Amino acid sequence: MRIVFMGTPDFAVPSLRLLVDGGYDIAAVVTQPDRPKGRKKTLTPPPVKEAALELGLPVLQPERMRSPEAVEVIRELAPELIVTAAYGQILPKGVLDIPRLGCINVHGSLLPKYRGGAPIQRSIINGESSTGVTIMYMAEGLDTGDMISVVELPITDEDTSGTMFEKLSLAGAELLGETLPSIIDGTAKAVPQNDAEATYAPNLTREDERMNWSRSARELFNQVRGLSPMAGAFTFLGGEVFKVRACEVASGKHAGSGVSAQPGTVVEAGPNGIVVATGEGKLLLTEIQPAGKRAMNAAEWLKGARLEPGTVFGDEGGSL
Repeated sequence: MRIVFMGTPDFAVPSLRLLVDGGYDIAAVVTQPDRPKGRKKTLTPPPVKEAALELGLPVLQPERMRSPEAVEVIRELAPELIVTAAYGQILPKGVLDIPRLGCINVHGSLLPKYRGGAPIQRSIINGESSTGVTIMYMAEGLDTGDMISVVELPITDEDTSGTMFEKLSLAGAELLGETLPSIIDGTAKAVPQNDAEATYAPNLTREDERMNWSRSARELFNQVRGLSPMAGAFTFLGGEVFKVRACEVASGKHAGSGVSAQPGTVVEAGPNGIVVATGEGKLLLTEIQPAGKRAMNAAEWLKGARLEPGTVFGDEGGSL
């Protein structure tokens, strides 16, 4: 079975390794170009490229898979099947039509919910209690192809995007291994998606990271863990960006002693962290990152910072 594998982030690496361990003939690994990363903008290869080179596989990094040159390269490789996992580009019809067994995608959601580029983050941000992986045939639309197999996983309050990426990447690789034999022998049953039930998970923007304190404590808690450990959620303190890396819905003795205040107001700052009033309930900030500094425990930061109750978090011009 001659396969071209396409993927970019860590999420895709277990699926690539499964194919290699399974003895499949990997004609090439296609991934995104190296990108500048970090404060020094160091040109950094994507995780899939690093894994492919470690495994001794040829790597291709076209800037645009839709370009005629990229399509021709894939055609010359003559794959019988293309497997993608978080590749990051939509495949054109010219590529979809090449392999005799089609193109399949390992997608990190329970389709047709959360089609798009950020399904894991948005499922947590939206407060879902479960998510999963769907293996599907690829079509020209955005994650619209027929579904082949599905696995569902719970999302707990302790989960972040980071933990769910890891869980789903491993579950997706296992599901891929279970599904491939039926695709190869022609017994796979493709089930069309119900478009009426479709929801979308577009890539995250800077605005998705901004905390609106008029929302409930639970909604803000979901937002913070849905953005962790990547960009993180942010607010403003003294006109400067102030990131919230971890938090919890305040309860009991950590709920600010029953103090009522406008959303965004600090009602308590001490050894437990920073308690902030929201539109409904209070939020306990436990890990923060002030502008220009590393992420740190909120209680640790408070030892050297003066943050008085009554201080208001907000946007650049004041409170939200």
